Amino acid sequence: MPHLPLEPGETLHVLVPSRAIGAAVEDLSPRVRAHRIDPDDGPPSGDAALAQVWVPRSGGATLPDNGFVEGLSRLRLVQLLSAGAEKFAGRLPAGVMLCNARGAHTPSTAEWAVTVTLAAQRGIPFFVREQDAGRWSFSTHSSLVGARVLVVGAGDIGRAIGRLLAGFDVELTYVARTAREGVRAMRDLPELLPHADVVILIVPVTAETTGMVDAGFLAAMQDGALLVNAARGVIVDTDALLTELRAGRLRAALDVTDPEPLPPGHPLWSAPGLLLTPHVGGEVPQTGARAAAAVTGQIARILAGEALENVVDRY
Repeated sequence: MPHLPLEPGETLHVLVPSRAIGAAVEDLSPRVRAHRIDPDDGPPSGDAALAQVWVPRSGGATLPDNGFVEGLSRLRLVQLLSAGAEKFAGRLPAGVMLCNARGAHTPSTAEWAVTVTLAAQRGIPFFVREQDAGRWSFSTHSSLVGARVLVVGAGDIGRAIGRLLAGFDVELTYVARTAREGVRAMRDLPELLPHADVVILIVPVTAETTGMVDAGFLAAMQDGALLVNAARGVIVDTDALLTELRAGRLRAALDVTDPEPLPPGHPLWSAPGLLLTPHVGGEVPQTGARAAAAVTGQIARILAGEALENVVDRY
């Protein structure tokens, strides 16, 4: 397992995005020095340039191209505040490890997925619009109880979604890259998609998953099925999804889009059968504390000489 070794008595310098996280890591030990920086300002100076750990800000953080990372000659670890790591994976200099905050967003993202699935199945978006228009529009929609649900992604969040769905007596099937007990392989999707009432996407962004939900994937889904994207926008071919939504054949609930943020006038805004939220699936009041706990836990492991957790890339 990977470690970040420190010499006896060596100070651990950590670049942080906020005072709160800085205070939290410094409270762990007098050996920790936190430096609040903005990567957009370029390479840090002074003691901040000695940092072995960088914690990028949450929400849309990317690897800067202004010499920031190159100016950190002692950098050994980039610790993310998010579970998604696609903007950093494979892009860090040799000798720099990448870890994510796996678990910090699990409860809230799973909750979002189940919330929009239930809302879309019961027609809540339609009834909200009718309420705004002052219309008493009685109509019958679908049900989540007893539905056949396909969860594409059997990781931490996918499993949490399954636990929350258990109370609805759904017929649940997991799909992942590798088949194992209780999990079907991705190659089985053509067989599984025609029988699913709901398809929930919660896969990481990889070369294999980018654009995975294309016209063929969507065409294999049964009429009236619901697609829920709790992963990333690039997993879904936007034009192919728009074609299905406009035809009224499929419905969707999206927290992520491609492009993102969704620009004014984009056809997704007015697409029929779509429930759309602005990438807020992981955002609840407790999320910041959970992400900060992931950082402090990692720093504590470094100080104790223990193996790092949630390693995404090791160089």
